Amino acid sequence: MSSVTAASASAHANAARRGHALGRNLLIVSAWLVFALFLLLPLYVVLSEALKMGLGTFFAAIVEPDAIAALKLTLIAVAISVPLNLLFGVAAAWCVSKYEFRGKSLLVTLIDLPFSVSPVIAGLIYVLLFGAQGFFGEWLSERDVQIVFAVPGIVLATLFVTVPFVARELIPLMQEQGTQEEEAARLLGANGWQMFWHVTVPNIKWGLIYGVVLCTARAMGEFGAVSVVSGHIRGVTNTLPLHVEILYNEYNHVAAFSVASLLLALALFILLLKQWSEARLARLKSNAAEE
Repeated sequence: MSSVTAASASAHANAARRGHALGRNLLIVSAWLVFALFLLLPLYVVLSEALKMGLGTFFAAIVEPDAIAALKLTLIAVAISVPLNLLFGVAAAWCVSKYEFRGKSLLVTLIDLPFSVSPVIAGLIYVLLFGAQGFFGEWLSERDVQIVFAVPGIVLATLFVTVPFVARELIPLMQEQGTQEEEAARLLGANGWQMFWHVTVPNIKWGLIYGVVLCTARAMGEFGAVSVVSGHIRGVTNTLPLHVEILYNEYNHVAAFSVASLLLALALFILLLKQWSEARLARLKSNAAEE
């Protein structure tokens, strides 16, 4: 009787394993199909359309003056917004994870605000504040300062939509690490800067790099808020995404996809950095859990 029971249990176990293997294989195949449909196929379309007229037309579209101006403006917006968000993210994460103060929950909520507000609405708010008919419009006009439909407006819009990325990556990491090492350093006579550079930064560097990579990717690809405040002045206030839109609307599809392929190359580079920093961050968290 016991042998029959054991055989039945073994048969049930084998059937369960086969069922699990089948379900796992179906999930893997489905994941690869979705990956091919939503990532590989669009990549193929962009590259094939960009190269449809040959390499000469492809490179001509990329080195065209308006495209170069759009690339420069995109890099300017990234070069300003990312360091500022880096400073803000580290300061906010330090305050939230190391101290208790009145308004702490409000600060965390405000950090997440750009996730819940549409970028188009954010751009419209800047127009209502700094536009010619806006709240500060007359004051700015008297001093010959232009923010909307100029580079400052694009930088402000990019800054707003990228605010959460560094802070949101660092806050849970620093909360998990606690304050024990900083307190030990203080007992050994370290001042605030020494604690920050020699204790805090080494512990958060991979999370910091990961947050900066995400922030950079978001800043390069921002469209909605920048579109509202840019004015679409060709060669002056167009970033790369806006330049692609203009070319496509003009039915200059080869040039549009050529410039889009430049954005694609930047995005793939950022993706590689993201994967690298994510792997190092996961390894850091694993080591911390083992300790």
